Amino acid sequence: MAAITAAEANPRANVLILEKSHQLLSKVRISGGGRCNVTHACFDPATLIQNYPRGAKELRGAFTRFQPRDTVEWFKRRGVKLKTESDGRMFPVTDDSETIVECLVDSAKRAGVKIWTDVNVENLECDNSVVAPKSETSDSHFTIRLKNGEELHADRLLLATGSNKQGYEFAQQLGHTIEEPVPSLFTFQIKDQRIKDLSGISVPEAEVTLGKLSQRGALLITHWGLSGPAVLKLSAWGARELHDCNYKMELRVNWLAGLSESGLRDQLLKIKDSSPRQIIAAHAQLSLPSRLWERLVAAAGVADSLRWAELSKKDLTALVAQLHRGSFQITGKGVFKEEFVTCGGVRLREVNFKTMESKACRGLFFAGEILDVDGVTGGFNFQSAWTTGWIAGRAMNNETMKNEE
Repeated sequence: MAAITAAEANPRANVLILEKSHQLLSKVRISGGGRCNVTHACFDPATLIQNYPRGAKELRGAFTRFQPRDTVEWFKRRGVKLKTESDGRMFPVTDDSETIVECLVDSAKRAGVKIWTDVNVENLECDNSVVAPKSETSDSHFTIRLKNGEELHADRLLLATGSNKQGYEFAQQLGHTIEEPVPSLFTFQIKDQRIKDLSGISVPEAEVTLGKLSQRGALLITHWGLSGPAVLKLSAWGARELHDCNYKMELRVNWLAGLSESGLRDQLLKIKDSSPRQIIAAHAQLSLPSRLWERLVAAAGVADSLRWAELSKKDLTALVAQLHRGSFQITGKGVFKEEFVTCGGVRLREVNFKTMESKACRGLFFAGEILDVDGVTGGFNFQSAWTTGWIAGRAMNNETMKNEE
């Protein structure tokens, strides 16, 4: 995105992409189960930033310049139509990530961008590691040394290496601080009799809580613990806390997020009045899956044969507790399919988000996940990449930079 934007803004510029791997855009290819969740249908920047545990403040202004609506139009102008699914995620109508890959590569080639693959950058040097006064017109001069001994020279350099150790090292060499990278967007490993052998069972609206952090959404039981949107969002917001606790924390689960505790108690009392002869464990209530209901009833200490008419106040309180604030012990983290997101990266206050230019090294730019920016699942991480790439690409054009200043 940055290379295409830079080349289109200044056709005379010599724009070169250096790619370490043999194949471009490998993460795009596997995203969204091979469908590529391009962005999210959220077109209000103030609402959009609420999906970013880190970087929300900095992205607020950036999204006023390039947001999901601009992403949709950008791809549409290049022949790629996007569709919106019921949860707001946006995919190409082809449901094939290769559509997005081909669009980006073809657009780069048409813009005159040169692409080198299988290139191993060994070292970066800059002859100006301090911010030049705005009155100065001279630019930093970058030397890029490749592993094969070749040297390249540039007056503009963009680091868009993602959550990559070498990328962080390059940023540090050029004067930047790296916030410690830790995993974000992952599932919870939990061994508990209440969910044992219930893999595949889900509830549509649960609330999960870690300390003072809570998230709501669908909750999925897996063979290793808990997953689903609610858990993935909570793992993003609690990424550092979970890392600091070695992924061993107490998780509170409200299986019925649409009901308050008092509302839940009232609902159970109504069931008791209307179905006094019914065996509690044998008939699931409140739209919960029957096997999950049976487990939670047992965990509350309610006997298998107990009828609603026989339910004591003590049993009722215990059942409400299991349904509304059940305690589960997280013992580790899993992964979210083949995808991964990292919390951490280049410290945000060291970057000018109007241009994505470094405040420590003039002519150095950043875009994407090398920054300490991350979003929840649903196309938000791609959107921050498109936005920061577009802004950086425009600013890397000399004339654009003067206007931004």
